[in-house]
Amino acid sequence: MIIVTGATGNLGRRTVERLLERLPADRVGVSVRDPRKAQDLADRGVRVRQGSFDDPASLVHAFKGAEQLLLVSLDRTGEECVTGHRTAIDAAVQAGVGRILYTSQTGAAHDSRFQACRDHAQTEDLLRATGLPWTALRNGFYTASALQFLESARHTGDIALPADGPVAWTGHDELAEATAAILTDEGRFEGPTPPLTGPAALDFDAVAEIAAQATGRPFTRTVVPGDAFREQALAHGAPAPIADLMLSIFAAARNGEFATVDPTLAELIGREPATFRTLLEHAWAE
Repeated sequence: MIIVTGATGNLGRRTVERLLERLPADRVGVSVRDPRKAQDLADRGVRVRQGSFDDPASLVHAFKGAEQLLLVSLDRTGEECVTGHRTAIDAAVQAGVGRILYTSQTGAAHDSRFQACRDHAQTEDLLRATGLPWTALRNGFYTASALQFLESARHTGDIALPADGPVAWTGHDELAEATAAILTDEGRFEGPTPPLTGPAALDFDAVAEIAAQATGRPFTRTVVPGDAFREQALAHGAPAPIADLMLSIFAAARNGEFATVDPTLAELIGREPATFRTLLEHAWAE
């Protein structure tokens, strides 16, 4: 039995679909906050149980019988994030889970300039302390994040963002495929994996060129001072912690924290991951 948390989210749902291509449905389970959103999975024979990171007993129940647990990192930051992960890891130990796989990130480190990477590093410490077999999936920075940053530029033609550095942007679909491959070939990685990244590290100057090639329209790259970017984010309704979090992505990118390109993802899925241009074209076509 493989249990997946966050199975109604972007990465979790895709991973469940990939697992169902490899395993009978009765060997796959999900832990979700709202089981109604996973009713279609239940209809296909997947075990669906309610599990909340704010309710340890519910997680113990949701994780029971799991040989492996895929812990999809929470969409929280700082102590709130790490506390939620600690609750899930403690529940996994209590439930007798055999191995925990965790969706970490390339650049996970205690001294990262990006808060989420510091949270990942702390969570990896918690996993190490359990004594259980564990794997930290060092996922490349999601291409979906870059596309969010590009949303206004898609209409204006001006990529107006803080100074950045190269990032190995990586697609959700291929990370889900690789995760399913690791889960169904148990023990392939002990501890952190190599970086699981797309085929190239790109800064937003390069992204501007790719966007122009993909659309046949000109795109410019304007560097916005960090303070001005933060004020713009606040003016558009972003809470201050989120504005600071976004700004820290650019600081970490300038520091080279997301620049590594590694062949492991390609080896796991048996082909080169999709290029940034392919993912951008697909997203913008929709």
